[in-house]
Amino acid sequence: MFRDGQMGVYIHWPFCAAKCPYCDFNSHVRERVDQDIWIDAYVAALEYYADQLPDKQVVSIFFGGGTPSLMTPKSVERIIDAVQSLWPVANDIEITLEANPTSVEIDKFIGFRKAGVNRVSIGVQAFNDDDLKFLGREHDINQALRAIDTARSVFDRYSFDLIYARPKQSLSDWEGELQNALKHADGHLSLYQLTIERNTPFFMRHSRGEFKIPDDVNGAAFYHVTQDIMEAHDMPAYEVSNHAVTGMECRHNMIYWNMADYIGVGAGAHGRYYKGGRKYATRDHAAPEIWLKRVQEKGHGAHEAESLNQEDILQEALMMGMRLRDGVSIERCEHLSGLPFSDHVDMDRLDIVIKEGWANREGDVLRLTREGMLRLNALLPYILKA
Repeated sequence: MFRDGQMGVYIHWPFCAAKCPYCDFNSHVRERVDQDIWIDAYVAALEYYADQLPDKQVVSIFFGGGTPSLMTPKSVERIIDAVQSLWPVANDIEITLEANPTSVEIDKFIGFRKAGVNRVSIGVQAFNDDDLKFLGREHDINQALRAIDTARSVFDRYSFDLIYARPKQSLSDWEGELQNALKHADGHLSLYQLTIERNTPFFMRHSRGEFKIPDDVNGAAFYHVTQDIMEAHDMPAYEVSNHAVTGMECRHNMIYWNMADYIGVGAGAHGRYYKGGRKYATRDHAAPEIWLKRVQEKGHGAHEAESLNQEDILQEALMMGMRLRDGVSIERCEHLSGLPFSDHVDMDRLDIVIKEGWANREGDVLRLTREGMLRLNALLPYILKA
């Protein structure tokens, strides 16, 4: 758990070399990016937040995107130096950078380490070349393995991502692929089931019937196989899609799920923090060039901060906490929101959820079971009072 006054810093680099067909993140392809100009803007935006939140201690920095490994090590170092000059930082600060395993980006790993990065998250996504091509990735499996080997030798910690329940992938295919991936893992893996998001090329292709993904029943089978294998390797899911050996969890993501404070800087980045006894939500403008222009003109690219009401806070605490294997503390939900839990959660419906085997309640803690995790998006609105 995080102490009051601690926070994370999320840096969103919105640029990619190519747009993956399944991706609905705020990412953009640009032929040329003048990194000096952009990093000046990030530093200015960080200075703005330092004026707003001078009494925080930073416990994590996370470079996400987009593809932040397209940044130069010098650019990453400037941002890390800015954070460390503007706030006190924890001695054991976690500094994560998301990276793609192309040759150009792998060659920067030593530079990123010298800049201060101590953890990388590598977007591998598949362990065979045919599916990498289908997913629109620009690397092959040999580059992915080289990236993992390089990360192991350079960084204190590393993780990589895989996408499963892909078209034509059988359960035995996935089981073999995951067993192979575990040979290269080091305490943390992020495993996502392929979903079809609107406003992506995959949505149009899927709508035209060009490919199929597993239905809900088969998707659940993939999920259970994944949990069985990961638990057998002492890397259970500590969150819906994230698996780790105890003690190797991603600290920055735990900030989100535990409702701790964080700021988000960069086009489309979000933040949540307490100030003056109130919880605020922030959102930077999504269009990169407009964000840049606003920072240059006003010193920040954020829309007006929104003060969250008590109901919003309770719902967020439930929504985030129920994603965790450890569950969510009812008392903490009440403490954060200032509202009685039973006034806003239908306790009769919660009892039904528990009797159906979708959740357990042990004293103060509410936890979803495996079957409950499969129904996560439906359970929260079901138990909340209208």
